Amino acid sequence: MKNLFLLVLFGITLLSCCENKKATVETQQSTDTIYNEILAKQIGADDYGMKKYVIAFLKRGPNRNQDSITSVNLQRAHLDNITKLAEDGKLVLAGPFFGNDDLRGIYIFNVETIEEAEKLTKSDPAIQAGSLSMELKEWYGSAALMLVNDLHKKTAKVEI
Repeated sequence: MKNLFLLVLFGITLLSCCENKKATVETQQSTDTIYNEILAKQIGADDYGMKKYVIAFLKRGPNRNQDSITSVNLQRAHLDNITKLAEDGKLVLAGPFFGNDDLRGIYIFNVETIEEAEKLTKSDPAIQAGSLSMELKEWYGSAALMLVNDLHKKTAKVEI
């Protein structure tokens, strides 16, 4: 009987601890999802937490016949331009697609118009050389994307 009592007491204590941990996790989750007006304004969010961007689809350009040294230098200049645009707050996200298809990568620009994105696009040495071309589209997405570059710096062990 004494063992049964201790077993029940242990079970109640264990259950109580699990409930407290669950309550703590639920409280933490609800605090993490509370609307932050200051942050929303800082990143340009509308009432839905969204904002307008211009997305660029990078495609294989007509001039892809560079020698290997020119190609490497062009890629370095392309990556340096991406870094500059990101540091200026104009490029929210960039990256290549896997494979060797005509669709090579994407940019998401933090601009209001296609014309602004086109001007930024023309600053890319790979576009200037005709190695890449771009198709631009207005896009409506999460304003939280504005935080990606700062988070990326905290997770990248090696800079590109």
